[in-house]
Amino acid sequence: MERTLRVEKLGRVEYGAALDMQKQTERAVLTGEQPDTLLLLEHPHTLTLGRRSNEAGIVASNEVLRERGVTVFETNRGGKVTYHGLGQIVGYPIVNLSPDREDVHRFVRDLEEVLIRTMNDFDIEAFRIAGLTGVHTKRGKVAAIGVHIARWVTTHGFALNVNTDLSYFVLIIACEGEPVTSMRELLGREVEMSTVEDRISENFAEVFEMNEETVSVAQLMQGSE
Repeated sequence: MERTLRVEKLGRVEYGAALDMQKQTERAVLTGEQPDTLLLLEHPHTLTLGRRSNEAGIVASNEVLRERGVTVFETNRGGKVTYHGLGQIVGYPIVNLSPDREDVHRFVRDLEEVLIRTMNDFDIEAFRIAGLTGVHTKRGKVAAIGVHIARWVTTHGFALNVNTDLSYFVLIIACEGEPVTSMRELLGREVEMSTVEDRISENFAEVFEMNEETVSVAQLMQGSE
């Protein structure tokens, strides 16, 4: 039986608030109260430290971070230090991999496949690099991936640079020092964020063999009234 994918398009959300949303959704997915869910959103300028990172990965001083309006969070996801910010689409898939997808590597490869297909939809050639996670192009890494899995339910996810100000990546040692890029840089134009979100959700449903149902911020607000 095909599973349902609930896609919540949340707009701009503070990182701490998004962590709370993930925890609530994780519980609801684990207990079966809610179907597998993909949260799509944008964060204000934030640096997150994964389990394999320490503050040495941040090369900017606290003063520079304050001046640029950047907050720092420690998280339980895999990976090192990552930048999140305006013009970037962050995806948090909260999916129960049990019983038929209990394979962490397969899950990460499937996330990469979703993003590679999305880049192809915009005529961007994207690919994997053996031994690394994320999605790469000839001009650098366009999407980072860092996930956490507990009781086979996934949290955290991916960050795709769409119209991102890449100067913020100078504040950190990103992705083993690999250069980073964005869809805007690759295409030479601004890209409509909602169009990219639509392609991500469609490709996600296809790769994970699910039926997609999308919920907007307005619908979520109505439901909480």
